[in-house]
Amino acid sequence: MSFPLPDSIDALKGMIGREISSLRASVRRTAERPLGGSGGTELASPLQSLAVLPPSAETDGETSCLCSTHEPGGSGVCSVLAAIPASAVLLEPVGDETGAVLDFRIVAGNRVRSADWLEQPDHQVGQRFLEARPGAANSGLLAALADVVDTGKPLDGRVVDYTEQRLGRIHRAPLLYSAARCGKQVLATWQPVQSQADLLTIDAQFLASMGWGNWDLLSGKITWSEGLCRIFHADVRMPWTLEQLCDALLPDDLTAFSEFLTSVLAGEEPAWTRLRFVILGELRTLDLLARPVTGTDGRAWALNLVARDLTPQIRSRRRLAETERESDRLRRQTEAERRVADALREAILPTHSEALAAVGLTVAASYRPAEPDAAVGGDWYKCRLLPDGRVLVAIGDASGHGLDAVARMAQQRHALAGLAQTGASAGEITTWLNELVCSDPAGQTATVVAGHLDEDKVLHWADAGHPAPLLLRDGHAEPMSADQRGPLLGALPGYAYETSSTQLQPGDLLVLYTDGMVERRGEDVTVGIDRLARAVAASSPSTPRQVIDALLSDTELAGHEDDACVLGIRVD
Repeated sequence: MSFPLPDSIDALKGMIGREISSLRASVRRTAERPLGGSGGTELASPLQSLAVLPPSAETDGETSCLCSTHEPGGSGVCSVLAAIPASAVLLEPVGDETGAVLDFRIVAGNRVRSADWLEQPDHQVGQRFLEARPGAANSGLLAALADVVDTGKPLDGRVVDYTEQRLGRIHRAPLLYSAARCGKQVLATWQPVQSQADLLTIDAQFLASMGWGNWDLLSGKITWSEGLCRIFHADVRMPWTLEQLCDALLPDDLTAFSEFLTSVLAGEEPAWTRLRFVILGELRTLDLLARPVTGTDGRAWALNLVARDLTPQIRSRRRLAETERESDRLRRQTEAERRVADALREAILPTHSEALAAVGLTVAASYRPAEPDAAVGGDWYKCRLLPDGRVLVAIGDASGHGLDAVARMAQQRHALAGLAQTGASAGEITTWLNELVCSDPAGQTATVVAGHLDEDKVLHWADAGHPAPLLLRDGHAEPMSADQRGPLLGALPGYAYETSSTQLQPGDLLVLYTDGMVERRGEDVTVGIDRLARAVAASSPSTPRQVIDALLSDTELAGHEDDACVLGIRVD
């Protein structure tokens, strides 16, 4: 049987309602049709309720017991207790002189134990109910059973958190009680709220994000597992109808859901689809597998459905894809910055010309960024021959990393080169450079050692918050002493830096470096300076390049956490 596909949610709900109404009408007509023509015996309708016990015949106004094991006046249902798959007892009320129920006497019971620590009901025949079940009073169970006697209304599925103390141990079991009046007696049954198999099934549904449901199209009864209720955020006592599922459907998936339901209602074999539902404002993606339960007429009388929630996996894949896209973007950005930094490094940290060798100096330098992907940072050096015959010597550190630090480093380095052309002293050059850094809106600081070597190999230098150069002479290395060390560049506008002078001798090696070579987390910087001085002394006698290579290969010095720059100048 085929149905035209609806073009709206309301049309789909209308199609479902018409199919269910048509199914019920067809089954009713079949049930009412005589067998073999007129005058035959009518078939029992599948919609009629099944009577388990016929009304008892009355004799002299008293009810006979079916098993004849009890005196007249009993309900006679004890003979069927063994057929009840739950724990069951027949209770006789015990009241006071006013007729109020105080307790019950256990008249009969079956052999089903609802918990391993509870006795079989048939072993407790003849006992008072409170004697056999002492926890019944505090749990409210006794009052509920007394209400069944007083009102005649059955007790239907009352959950009792039954607690009892036995042999010094406290036992507990959530039990589901049902009870109904049978004449003057009460038939009571109970069973665990959930068996161990039920609990394992619930855990499996939770782990697999799955659930199942059943829609009986004839009776209208709907049963959902806890897993399906969890997926749809529904109360297990109020499962959704097929129409309610339609209301939660994402409109874009109407055609897929219509084809899915159409094939199932037509009695076809298991159908599968992937749909999206909006549940409490959240979009969830489900895989649905449904199978029709067909009746004698070949039509679907019920529908079994299994759902698996794919939302967590889809979210994970989406996050992974977003992460990959972001990683790819950052990778491309890093590559672009590296290319820019490479060009800047070649422009502002060039190899040294032969002009320095002509004035009796051997020079080598090396720069190591703290970040492996960075080609250059805020550390810089300068060593070049000036037109007046002096040699400009400088090393500095502009705070920060990345291209911003590169920009500040280039500004400070080129400014120093321009100021050095004036012939001013090291102190004056540093003072002017400080004013430049103080005027930067970024408010960043910097350090520098700047000066020049004259023709007599006297180093005239000024220090702005930077580690003093190391002087290697006769196999011993130590920091050079300055007349006065000034503050960081950018810290004090208007500060006047002073010039210190140190006479160098042939064979002396001057090592200028940035703080990345000596600073370690949680360690005083003087410890790092002493360590670097020992390493410089240990590398003697060597060329400046050999000394720098030895320093950067030293395991104690190579693991710097900041950019590091080293400039070596030997007086030949």
